[in-house]
Amino acid sequence: MSQSLTASHALAPPQTLAENHVFGEIVQSTFIPPWWAKNRHVQTIWPRFFQRRLKVHWQKERLILPDGDFVNLAWSGKRQDIEQSKGLVVVFHGLEGSNKSHYANDMTANLIAQGYVVVLMHFRGCGGEHNALPRAYHSGETQDAWYLLNWLAELYPGVPKVAMGFSLGANMLLKLLGERPEQTILRGGIAISPPFKLAECSLSINQGMSRMYQSYLLKSMINNLVDKMRTIDYSDHLEIDDVKARKIKTFKEFDDHVTAPLHGFASADDYYDKCSAINFLASIVTPTLIIHAKDDPFMSESVLPKKTDLATMVRLELSDRGGHVGFMQGTPWQPRIWMHERVNQYFQEILRV
Repeated sequence: MSQSLTASHALAPPQTLAENHVFGEIVQSTFIPPWWAKNRHVQTIWPRFFQRRLKVHWQKERLILPDGDFVNLAWSGKRQDIEQSKGLVVVFHGLEGSNKSHYANDMTANLIAQGYVVVLMHFRGCGGEHNALPRAYHSGETQDAWYLLNWLAELYPGVPKVAMGFSLGANMLLKLLGERPEQTILRGGIAISPPFKLAECSLSINQGMSRMYQSYLLKSMINNLVDKMRTIDYSDHLEIDDVKARKIKTFKEFDDHVTAPLHGFASADDYYDKCSAINFLASIVTPTLIIHAKDDPFMSESVLPKKTDLATMVRLELSDRGGHVGFMQGTPWQPRIWMHERVNQYFQEILRV
């Protein structure tokens, strides 16, 4: 009898990961675009160039990093009353962004109105001031953000903390949370329009009308690099000079010739493989909300994770439309950003305030 049971057990198929693991959620977003802003480029461009900026008062602070370099912080809200606030929101901007970026500025104004204190970390070299070392920032650079979070935890141990990232900053935040599932500093995180798969994104943004975003951002990246080359010697780090840098036409070329060698990657593909958020989603333990649109012009639907890619605490809210960090509703003369409302609701749920 025991031999029969053993044989039967041996013939039974092994349980798969899907049978043993409870995955996260992928749900339809409640976002519905207005009739005049169903186009993904309208959603992406209108808030940046046509919508009036909300007024935000910023206070800057320099944070010295362990390697002697620095990042500039931008604070907003009643920092002196932070202990009585609803909590501290740590914000990470997108590629070539800053506290002046439309999404960061207006989201901060929204959060301040809700009773939070906000601190935005400028990535190295962003915000109008070059950093001191040749290295810069990239989609997977989590060390500076982790140092900031620990610094904040020491300064304000009793203040509840959450974080949110936009685009490149969203990818970075997801990677950080996946790398450090044991972390207890953040009670929750929100990632808006993360690239998920960097290699696919580098291909998608080099096609059709999406190339105008690549051209716009790449111009800023190259100008900053060339300007920085005037004060820092890159000869031991890069095999290009300012003339060759000006000839770079795609993100992939920039990452091959600049990002990868500056930050210890063998190539752009090596960088993409090691830093894409898709590889870290299954390890996240912190409650995390991802807001994303299928029509994001910075990428294609091929970057989207499957349910089996998500850890239990990760919720992906996916809309058919919304563009890249867009999610705009209202009228052309009085638009409003839907993701402000969703962010407020989620943080209230996480912090129970």
